[in-house]
Amino acid sequence: MIIVLLSTFPDRVVARNAVRTLVEERLVACGNIVPGVESIYRWQEAVETAEEVMVIFKTTADSAEAAQARLRELHPYKVPEILRLPVDGGWPPYLDWVSEQVTRID
Repeated sequence: MIIVLLSTFPDRVVARNAVRTLVEERLVACGNIVPGVESIYRWQEAVETAEEVMVIFKTTADSAEAAQARLRELHPYKVPEILRLPVDGGWPPYLDWVSEQVTRID
């Protein structure tokens, strides 16, 4: 099964470093960096607005936990957004490619 991890970052440089590390370590097949995300959220009893960068990571169910843990280590936020979503379907050759790129880490 393929898993999508979503996470926001403060800027492109930090996002790019996280993506590159996770790809190099074969914890994810790829990460799409989406700039220009405006986030509105409550933090420490105040409503905040921030420009962020969203990253969409693709991995496997077997590697999702390790990828999530490593992402947490790399992330600069105290409480980062890290969401794990199962992929219900997709183009089989692409799903196979994701699986081939990710090595299970125990």
